[in-house]
Amino acid sequence: MIHVFKTSVQTAEDIKKLKPKLDKLSPNLKWNFDLEDCDKILRIEDFNISPISIIDLLVELNFECKELE
Repeated sequence: MIHVFKTSVQTAEDIKKLKPKLDKLSPNLKWNFDLEDCDKILRIEDFNISPISIIDLLVELNFECKELE
């Protein structure tokens, strides 16, 4: 399953800060950011992760995050 989120992540440095935390969530987690998109999209591919855990993680690290339909 692929989840798509609108985020407030702005830079490669932000992604570098998030990488260890995202990698820790699940061993099968595949993720990427599209910083060129106006919504700073985060795509997550994993069958065992809940969208709320992604949102909670980003909010905990002071980023905005909202799942898109």
